[in-house]
Amino acid sequence: MAEYANIIIDISHEKLDKTFQYKVPAQLQESLAVGMQVEIPFGNGQRRTTGYVVELTDAPEYDVDKLKEIQAVVEDSIPIESQLIALAGWMRKNYGGTMNHALKTVLPIKQKTKEKKQRFVKLELEKQKAEAQLALFEKKNHKARARLLEALMEQSPLPYEMVTGKLNITASVVKAMKEMEILSVEERRLYRSPFGEEFPKEKKRIALNARQQEIVEEIWQEFAGENHHTWLLHGVTGSGKTAVYIELIERVVKAGRQAIVLIPEIALTYQTVVRFYQRFGERVSVLNSKMSAGERYDQFERAKNKELDVMIGPRSALFTPFSNLGIIIIDEEHEGSYKSETLPRYHARETAIQRAKMAGASVVLGSATPSLDSYYQAGKGEYRLLEMTERVEEKPLPACEIVDLREELKQGNRSILSSRLQELMAERLKNHQQIMLFINRRGMAGFVSCRACGHVLKCPHCDVSLSQHNNGRMVCHYCGYEEPVPQVCPECGSRYISGFKAGTQKIEEIVKKKFPEARVLRMDFDTTRNKSGYEKILSSFANQEADILIGT
Repeated sequence: MAEYANIIIDISHEKLDKTFQYKVPAQLQESLAVGMQVEIPFGNGQRRTTGYVVELTDAPEYDVDKLKEIQAVVEDSIPIESQLIALAGWMRKNYGGTMNHALKTVLPIKQKTKEKKQRFVKLELEKQKAEAQLALFEKKNHKARARLLEALMEQSPLPYEMVTGKLNITASVVKAMKEMEILSVEERRLYRSPFGEEFPKEKKRIALNARQQEIVEEIWQEFAGENHHTWLLHGVTGSGKTAVYIELIERVVKAGRQAIVLIPEIALTYQTVVRFYQRFGERVSVLNSKMSAGERYDQFERAKNKELDVMIGPRSALFTPFSNLGIIIIDEEHEGSYKSETLPRYHARETAIQRAKMAGASVVLGSATPSLDSYYQAGKGEYRLLEMTERVEEKPLPACEIVDLREELKQGNRSILSSRLQELMAERLKNHQQIMLFINRRGMAGFVSCRACGHVLKCPHCDVSLSQHNNGRMVCHYCGYEEPVPQVCPECGSRYISGFKAGTQKIEEIVKKKFPEARVLRMDFDTTRNKSGYEKILSSFANQEADILIGT
């Protein structure tokens, strides 16, 4: 029982970014734990504020008479593991910001939300006694009691809502039968599911090819020998990296440990989770910003209660409170979204490697186009490089064509859709095949470019393209620099210079006009604002309810 607690004040201010020591009152000595949020007196005015317990100790660092007491544990405070607090300290040291910035990043759930519970009615009699009781109810014409007992003899337990709803039994009947010790009413915790109703439930196994098997065995031998490394899996598109991840995770889970799978963006969650769910069922879950506070809290609790083996999500899923983490997979490790743009500006890859060191876990980085720094680390021997040079079943890589739109302009085609693309789209639609069009901007976004030489007008300070506004001026959305739209190209003198409106919304308009018979879906930030937006659009496309999918 520790007598003192070192606490970091819950205020993001550099001068307060250190620990303050407080006495632990007798009534809290049994229950106080590292990571709990507490109420404390702070400053000369004795105002109350909150802070996190980062250490419990028996050694006072100051004059004991001058130390103040903790006043209370914040109601619904969620304890966090000391490992995550240590990770927050490492993040603060390496990426700047305050300790509070780091703590609030590693806390996946800021606040406890109300638990959902479900009641069940359970039969407490043996078969013979239940039959005798049923005969007695029927003899006395107790129809409601007989109906409930008969239903419980067929299936027990039954959801309370079903008993009072479908069976039309009143609460007083349930209470009376409970007092007769015929049945009992029990309450169970009901977790909010982040998955839709139509989520595929069947479990599937995919046979690995020789190269996939070699890679799994190499990583597993090191893991089983407690030699935990960072592996860079460089595999061409379609080489079957996900199958390798799944096989490795299954072995890690069988060894009694957990796995985190990071993906670069929420849009990838659905198709990734489908594959993992088919292998691991209810033991896999997701964490992302589109989920409600209740859903996020429930997944957090399931992870803490050892009811999950695998957590999938963007970079915030890295802080899932698994107590026995065994492996972290970072898919598409080269993606820029693994770098946080808010304090602390951490890199999920480096932070994952640090968390793995603390947990005695392995890290697998996967990519068809590894980042330069990861490849450099692999060349130095800091990471272990593994390569997959062939696609699964030796399928050929897709044919790629590059079209010069300057030539298209010379031939009289002013559309953003090249003649070749229009030709291929018409052919696919005729054959009842589907089409996906990718564009890197949403909405009606526009920049100014020359259709003769391809020159794009950029901000002289930020080196990003200037956006055209309706007032005839171009604006840099980074620093605010402005200049008028030129009449001729400053690079080649061509008069074919104008706004290039090429957002997803604009492309959707153009495609619908060109192919009016086609069913078109658009997937970008505007059409996926609600929680299940991605899943609905992707499942519609997968079910062939649309011919063309346009997205970022």
